Amino acid sequence: MTGQRTYRRITAAELPAWRERHPQALMLDARDAAHHAQDALPGALCLSRDNQDALLLRTDRRRPVFIYCYHGRASQTWAQMFADFGFTEVVDLIGGHAAWLVHAQAAARPVDLRVVPPAASARPVAPALAAWLAQQGLSGPEARAAHGNTPLMLAAWRGQADAVQALLAHGVALDATNADGNNALWLACVHGEPALIECLVRAGVPLDHANKVGATCLMYASSAGKTLVLRTLLALGADWRPRTQDDFTALDMAANLECLQLLREVERRARPALAA
Repeated sequence: MTGQRTYRRITAAELPAWRERHPQALMLDARDAAHHAQDALPGALCLSRDNQDALLLRTDRRRPVFIYCYHGRASQTWAQMFADFGFTEVVDLIGGHAAWLVHAQAAARPVDLRVVPPAASARPVAPALAAWLAQQGLSGPEARAAHGNTPLMLAAWRGQADAVQALLAHGVALDATNADGNNALWLACVHGEPALIECLVRAGVPLDHANKVGATCLMYASSAGKTLVLRTLLALGADWRPRTQDDFTALDMAANLECLQLLREVERRARPALAA
């Protein structure tokens, strides 16, 4: 149709060059929050019906937009929405995240991500921990699995409290991050067990760590509508004020009424102190 705004589709092989030409592009992951937290493309924000209005209204329409989903179907609907809204450069990924994984695996040089780095602790590993690591196919407490996840991250993500405790007792690094810049606390929030979240924070895993796009665990919990996780993080002293690279706060990202009310109450209580 004449005058209809359109978007463009690119392949996984074309994506690196496109990103080089558009370093300030808004990267959007249209998959669910759990998959986004697990293996989003670097720099991508989670896109959903809950934050679409904020993104459409607050983003400069001259800013390039890249959107991907699981297999390249839903992303077309999202891309057309952004194009219809007047964004001048909108592209989506043919084949989605699945296609990107195939491309990345084919392009990668042979490397064993499970090899323990030279700086890993030489402390003897407890038999129970050694057995758990072997079951995961990991060569040591500081090894790296797919996507750069550490054993502590994997145990937190799966809610395996015994493994988490064993790894903490062994003295693994508490500030380690994966390919997205997320730490073990983020993965524990994905799982959602409050006791595990508290255990990691009490052990020293940074509570307000921001990943590569400036998102904190509190922001993730808010955007995913995980009210219990959000309540737990706030009780542990999580800071509600940080902003992402795109200038969103946890309050802006609230996915349900309960999260919104919790964060508004924290903001309300903080006003006298901020005004002093």
